[in-house]
Amino acid sequence: MKIKFCGAARTVTGSQHLLEINNKKLLLDCGLYQGKREEAYNINKQFLFDPKEIDAVVLSHAHIDHSGNLPGLYKAGYRGDVYATHATRDLCSVMLQDSAHIQTRDIEFVNRKKSKNHEHLFKPLYDYEDVCGIMCNFKSMPYNHTFSINGFGGNVQVTYFDAGHILGSAQVKLEINENGKLIKFAFSGDIGRPHLPILRDPDFMGDVDFIISESTYGGRVHDKAVDIDNQLSKVIIEALKRGGKMIVPAFSVGRTQEIVYSLSKLFAKNVIPKFPIFVDSPLSTNVSEIFKLHPECFDTETAKLISSGIDIFGFDNLTYTKSAEESKKLNYFKGPCMIISASGMAESGRIVHHLHNNISNEKNTILIVGYMAHDTLGRKLIEAQDKQGAYVRIFGEEHAVKAKIYVLNSFSAHADRDELREYFSKFSKNSLEQIFLVHGDYDQQQALASMLNEMERKNVLIPEKGDEIQL
Repeated sequence: MKIKFCGAARTVTGSQHLLEINNKKLLLDCGLYQGKREEAYNINKQFLFDPKEIDAVVLSHAHIDHSGNLPGLYKAGYRGDVYATHATRDLCSVMLQDSAHIQTRDIEFVNRKKSKNHEHLFKPLYDYEDVCGIMCNFKSMPYNHTFSINGFGGNVQVTYFDAGHILGSAQVKLEINENGKLIKFAFSGDIGRPHLPILRDPDFMGDVDFIISESTYGGRVHDKAVDIDNQLSKVIIEALKRGGKMIVPAFSVGRTQEIVYSLSKLFAKNVIPKFPIFVDSPLSTNVSEIFKLHPECFDTETAKLISSGIDIFGFDNLTYTKSAEESKKLNYFKGPCMIISASGMAESGRIVHHLHNNISNEKNTILIVGYMAHDTLGRKLIEAQDKQGAYVRIFGEEHAVKAKIYVLNSFSAHADRDELREYFSKFSKNSLEQIFLVHGDYDQQQALASMLNEMERKNVLIPEKGDEIQL
């Protein structure tokens, strides 16, 4: 058995891990790399394997850095099955369409500038037809149900366990029969946090021999998830005093719904005064509807609220905008309001336009509620926090950062250092032969590796992109 690390190696985005088992090839995740636009485009165009040779794909969850290049894989010739949980399949059906739409629109914008400069023009990584093609190949499975992967002769059994990260997110446990030897191999996907709103806490999948684990916050400690409502209310009250707009870049899956859920509780308890809230993302609107279809993913508190008839994703001062015209009207909205929009890393979509129009007004607030990868606009905003004279480039133009920037890490859906310690403490140190750390910046991976060694979880490896390991 051999592993090749094809993405999210010593970086957070572009999750792709290739397993070669009995001369068959199984791909774990097929995500988009996110970063500098032209660099990301070139990376996403080139796979470190021949897509036509892949026999199956097992998907951990629907976030674009884990699923977003599936249509690109299809465009390059892949025609095999894609396994996912039921909720992940439903989310991918809308998210991948949205990704194709955004790519087409953004590349048209970039190409107008390139055309004027007589530069080589880009083409979208994939289009709507490629999305339709790959969606036809999805096979969805429930949690805690073991199934065989087609084409592997019954030698690979898979079980999904709830990862508690986003709706439908899963840890993947593979039971592999290779030459008469049983290997228990795990892929963590993205590990969620205990006590996050809406979703169930992460499950324990049982002991394994090998695991590929995320390490996003391997050296950091978040504010407690139970502090979300309190922190959010403080930011809102301060922002309302300045009288401007609150601009919130938020992932359409998970983060937007968590913010709306927290706001609904704050309004219901009269902790904050009512003011207009806009979710300016057609994708977020569609995703919120998908949430309602999957009660199997909800924690006890959320299930009780829904069963009592409460709409946790809707209240009277909340508006979901869909059309571009509705979005543009928000530029002329007078008075305080909150605009929650995608993409979560502020690299594309309507959020970029809102930042373009509002970032240089000192009355306004930019609220960061999620991880921002290196070289993304979201990361540059974090770096500009409380820095005098800071500028960021948006749509090719320099903008002075005058809006107040807040960062709330209590919203993070990734386990932090202490939560990862708790996660790994459940695995027997005698059974766990090797840990491969992916999906993290190198400093965070080193910190996690050091902690795991202190826990006597030995043989911790931090692979580089392209590394191949023979087990």
